[in-house]
Amino acid sequence: MVLEALISPEKAEKTPMLMVIYGFIFASISIILSLLIFKEEASMVAVFLTVMVSIPLMYSTMKFEEDEDIKISNERILLRQHWKALKFFIFLFFGFIIAYSLWFIFLPQETTQALFSTQLNTIQTINSKISGNLLINSGILLKIFLNNLKVLLFCLFFSLFFGAGAIFILTWNASVIGAAMGSFATEKLSVFGTHLISFPLSIFRYMTHGVFEILAYFMAGLAGGIISVAIINNDLIGNYKNRILKDSLDLILLAVVFLIVGSVVEVFVTPLLF
Repeated sequence: MVLEALISPEKAEKTPMLMVIYGFIFASISIILSLLIFKEEASMVAVFLTVMVSIPLMYSTMKFEEDEDIKISNERILLRQHWKALKFFIFLFFGFIIAYSLWFIFLPQETTQALFSTQLNTIQTINSKISGNLLINSGILLKIFLNNLKVLLFCLFFSLFFGAGAIFILTWNASVIGAAMGSFATEKLSVFGTHLISFPLSIFRYMTHGVFEILAYFMAGLAGGIISVAIINNDLIGNYKNRILKDSLDLILLAVVFLIVGSVVEVFVTPLLF
């Protein structure tokens, strides 16, 4: 495919910050096409189109990282290698979020409601379940962690059974976060007077905890993808089975640790911001 020639895992690892631009372009093109062709269903079509354009890179990375599992026996070195992939995935995801949030802010309100209808319903549902003073509600931390753990498990199983399937869960989350950030920036416009202030503040507010959660989701997705590729290549019945399984388990355990950190920050730090 053209995309695979345009950007490979090796190229992405060398210039990870460039992935913000790719992510922004992928999501923006998907949004424009969804509004032009499938306006009534644009909220989900935009997500699906973004997923489709991202799958070649996602799957190529899974294959590349599984190959590294076979080449590298030292787990510490292997985790450093995986970090290169995780880093450019985070920047790609960040590009998605920026695109979704900026389109939310600058599109006419009627178009925004059509484009983000499903995402806004999801945000409303989440907010209705999480109410009250976050600092004194002892049960809220567990609720948020369990909800985030559910997303993590979806990333793991989607990658395991569908190869690059985790990109769907991650892109959907990017669209929800983008809508939440865009909504926050719009609400604070009356306070700060310009999106040049309210938009950066919305990024800071949501990424304070979001960066930990995003990293955790990608770790789980990478772990599932590595196992999926190993099954396809019959590497789980050879000499590398223990190495591959140990590496995937390490990624999953690290993902849970980052998820716990993200949940704590979301409950005790994020609500105090602005």
